Amino acid sequence: MIPRHALPRLNELALYYPIVAITGPRQSGKTTLARTAFAGKPYTSLEDPDVRALAIHDPRGFLAQYPDGAIIDEAQRVPEIFSYLQTRVDGERRMGLFVLTGSQQFGLMEGISQSLAGRVGLLHLLPFAWDEVAATRSQDRLEDWLWRGSYPPLYDRSIPPHIWFGDYLSTYVERDVRRLLQVRDLDAFHRFVLMCAARTGQLLNLSALAADCGITHNTAHAWLSVLEASYLVLRLAPFHRNFGKRLTKTPKLYFLDTGFAAWLAGVRSADELALGNLRGPLFETWVVSEFTKRRRNALLAEELHFWRDSAGNEVDLLVTRGDDIVAAIECKSGRTVAEDWFAPLARFATLSSTPHRLLVYGGDADQPRSSTSVFGWRSIGRALDQVFTPPG
Repeated sequence: MIPRHALPRLNELALYYPIVAITGPRQSGKTTLARTAFAGKPYTSLEDPDVRALAIHDPRGFLAQYPDGAIIDEAQRVPEIFSYLQTRVDGERRMGLFVLTGSQQFGLMEGISQSLAGRVGLLHLLPFAWDEVAATRSQDRLEDWLWRGSYPPLYDRSIPPHIWFGDYLSTYVERDVRRLLQVRDLDAFHRFVLMCAARTGQLLNLSALAADCGITHNTAHAWLSVLEASYLVLRLAPFHRNFGKRLTKTPKLYFLDTGFAAWLAGVRSADELALGNLRGPLFETWVVSEFTKRRRNALLAEELHFWRDSAGNEVDLLVTRGDDIVAAIECKSGRTVAEDWFAPLARFATLSSTPHRLLVYGGDADQPRSSTSVFGWRSIGRALDQVFTPPG
């Protein structure tokens, strides 16, 4: 198993809470992480019909099988069990007793908020970060990494990405949508997902997106919410502070896995990605996803935003802590550093001081600069280390 950066924080949560919950997209490695961290606990999955039937019809009997707790996979499939878990952990007051996993934020979080508030330590697990697999991918070009993406099954077995992503869409994504929203027209939803992928790294115009897909604005909003709840996309909010300029209020849309976004957008090889117009947006998408993964793996308090004013001046990514700006980051997919890449960061520095200005680009060499730290894409872990405050 490839070691996950989230493991230390997961073990720490088990010291503080009677229940630990791991949520995230399907196939991101939640079950593997849970069984690695809590190898001594029995495992059961509520995806299995017979197990689910027992949990529904005899929840006390189901939990009684596990006097020392258990890992309960896909816990959101039986929401009735959360109340019984509350009674159990309140009576025993043992930390780290149960471990829950779930792939749907809606179902799992609703059950936690209604019955288990204050009793659950929560970890959001996304697919592999670059630093988790970098040692085994030393021969990868940037295009190889962006095109393949970071879902664990693509590294555990030799399945071609275009086959796996096709199955992933039909087996998991569309099934979750049918469960949550009873979507009947899967062709329209499929078209919607493809349109979203083509817009990764762009400002989100939901009305235009809905019109292009032939659906209503409300339907587009609901479907996008499901993609977010399934940890497939992220809406990055604009930074709200007014520096005496009109600022955009529109969020940006990002997929959380570049491989899935590339496949949905019709890219069928790494070489095709190298020559196409999606390389830049997908590179920015990857940088934002790496910052998101570090924040969630380490349970950090920092928030992520972007900044854009009405004149079109923009900084790709801001890391904030409360009202303070911790870092401003520009993402450039080119392989050679150009001087005009630093202009957005310099312009932003005239409006707000920030401890760190970073440029992450598609080349290999880091460069020492007086005002901006320049990191090649393979060094993104060092960029993250510079920005984020270690937990403690």
